[in-house]
Amino acid sequence: MPLESLAIIALAVLCFFLLLGLTLARLYRRATREMSLVKTGAGGRRVIMDGGVIVLPLLHEISKVNMKTLRLEVHRAAEAALITKDRMRVDVGVEFYVSVQATEDGISRAAQTLGDRTFNVDQLREMIEGKLIDGLRAVAARMSMDELHENRTHFVQEVQNAVSNDLLKNGLELESVSLTALDQTPFAALDENNAFNAVGMRKLAEVIATSKKERAQIDADAEVFVRRAAMEAEKLKMQIVRDEEEARIARTQEIEQMKAAQDSQITRAREQAESEKERARILREQEIKSAEIARERAMEEAQITKEREIEVANQDRQIVIAQKSEAESRARASADAARAEAIKASEAIETARAVAAAEREKEIALIQARREAERETTRLRLEAETEKAVAADRAEARLSEAEAEAQSITIRAAAKKADLLAEAEGKQALANSENTLSPEIIALRLAVARLEALPRIVAEMVKPAEKIQSIRINQVSGLGGASSGGEGHKAPVNQAFDAMLGAALQLPAMKKLGEEIGLNFDNGLTGLLDEPTQPPST
Repeated sequence: MPLESLAIIALAVLCFFLLLGLTLARLYRRATREMSLVKTGAGGRRVIMDGGVIVLPLLHEISKVNMKTLRLEVHRAAEAALITKDRMRVDVGVEFYVSVQATEDGISRAAQTLGDRTFNVDQLREMIEGKLIDGLRAVAARMSMDELHENRTHFVQEVQNAVSNDLLKNGLELESVSLTALDQTPFAALDENNAFNAVGMRKLAEVIATSKKERAQIDADAEVFVRRAAMEAEKLKMQIVRDEEEARIARTQEIEQMKAAQDSQITRAREQAESEKERARILREQEIKSAEIARERAMEEAQITKEREIEVANQDRQIVIAQKSEAESRARASADAARAEAIKASEAIETARAVAAAEREKEIALIQARREAERETTRLRLEAETEKAVAADRAEARLSEAEAEAQSITIRAAAKKADLLAEAEGKQALANSENTLSPEIIALRLAVARLEALPRIVAEMVKPAEKIQSIRINQVSGLGGASSGGEGHKAPVNQAFDAMLGAALQLPAMKKLGEEIGLNFDNGLTGLLDEPTQPPST
């Protein structure tokens, strides 16, 4: 066979297979994971989930089925709301997640009953919404509103169980149910002429009334608790104020005791210092006097010794003179010729004796004068030293006393400052407490003050009776007025005093006293106890 013929045959076979491939490609239908195929016609019904199939236009028909999960939302509210077991209407929002059952029978049923609606969510919801709503109503009718709220999982499970069987008839599988919204239907959306609504509204009214009652009770209990807490706080505050006042009084007493003890100690120290100073002064004066006495005694002993020596010397000299005189007398007796000489010598001796006596007296006077001058000088020097020492001791004592007095003044000033501060704080606290008094308490205090002032007022009313010097009582019996009533049985003196107390003479004094103490006597004694029209400000 020639080569040209073989080439033509090969080309024809190739074109045939190419044309066959293109034809098969156009006739081949392939299923995916998201879409299944149902072939009907020649050869019977066939479900293709994986793979593909050749579809001949005149012999076969292909139906596509969506295998994706679809979300169907169902909302029931207002008049279409669900009715619970306790005849309450609730607004719900539920999401159903459905898909075609991944079996040949499920896909076949979905293709047969739903067709292309599996690709359109709205059409599918319109198709099966009645089943979903019927399942919701059936489950809600078996549960109360509180059970729906508290057991949402149970509600969802019951809905899923109620709807699943109906959806299987359409080849659908209910994957899950979600309760997205749950609330009581508002009163405005309810028709009170509806029997279900009437029962529900009555229960709602009862619940609301009970809730309001309980809330009012809670509010009242809270108010009572708050007021009781405020009262306890006020009591505690007053207790704290009283404790502070007691502490202040105790502190004041302690400060006074400390001040008294300190003053006593300072006085005792001052007295002890004065005593020690006086004792030192006396001891110093005693030492000075002892030194003066010893010095004077030594001077007197020296003077006595000196005078004794002078006296001995004078006696020796007189003995010598007497011996000389005796020798001269003997010489005069033995020699009369020398008598005149002896007399002359005797007179010369007398003259010399007188001169010697005068010289001795002069020396004695000089010695005594010198001794007195030395004694006076020594006394003045000792007195000056003593005065100097005493002045120094007095200055030191006064300095110590001044320092002690300054320290005492500082301590007393600090204590006085603390006392004044504490007293000011106490007065401020009392003033604040007085300012917080209610008008009723102020009026009560004013009434008590009036009652306390009443005895003094009566005493002042009786004072004019003290000026009455004499009383004359004239009683006339038998006129018919004195024998009837309680007044006729009283003694005349009592009747006179009653008349005096009721006399108009007391009225000016009573009015004056009332004006001074803030009372009104214009209406008699009834004005004493009347409440003031406006309580005085504190």
